[in-house]
Amino acid sequence: MATPLKRPATPASASTIKVVARGKTRAEIYVYGVIGGDWFGDGATAQKFADDLKKLGDVSTIDLHIDSEGGSVKDAQAMYTLLVAHPATVNVHIDGWACSAASFLAMAGSDIAIGEGGMFMIHNARMVAYGEAEDLERGAALLRTTNQTILKKYADRTGVNESKIKDWMDAETWFTGREAVDAGFCSRVVENLKVAASANHDVSRFRNVPKALRGRRNLAAARLAALAK
Repeated sequence: MATPLKRPATPASASTIKVVARGKTRAEIYVYGVIGGDWFGDGATAQKFADDLKKLGDVSTIDLHIDSEGGSVKDAQAMYTLLVAHPATVNVHIDGWACSAASFLAMAGSDIAIGEGGMFMIHNARMVAYGEAEDLERGAALLRTTNQTILKKYADRTGVNESKIKDWMDAETWFTGREAVDAGFCSRVVENLKVAASANHDVSRFRNVPKALRGRRNLAAARLAALAK
């Protein structure tokens, strides 16, 4: 049987969703850390996202803040669908990283702003599989379908041809904020959260992480913690 790849959350990359109401018509949602549940059943899951979104009521504007190395593409796809179906205008703010599954979630925004120190990364879907030959073949088919779904959304957003998007996904391509805008993934670069690129995410499962992003403190997460006070 094929199962999505999941990793236990670590203190440096704890999964968190935080919702902050800004009056009756506007709300902020923060997705910081790994997308998907950890081994303890906590984390930035699609179910928690759906519950929190429902509690917001009839808001007309949602500001979605992202600082995530990715995680479960299944959860990210569900979150994306919930936002696209919501009547509110969704503005995305990439405060730090939008990598892997988080980059797909970011595509839900009408406007996608990325911090000048932010990073955006796309790659092919991955999973852990076990079982008989038929199980592995079904897993491979699921990965190909998932990749095509993600690829199509990236292509629709950027206007870049699908062959080029596929090359980027195959290579695990990292974009700086400016490069993400130039490629069409994001709308604009903003000055907010200049320290966000120093977030100490779990990068062990990625191949091409820029050296400048390794081993720094998770300052972006401190901002989220302050919101709870």
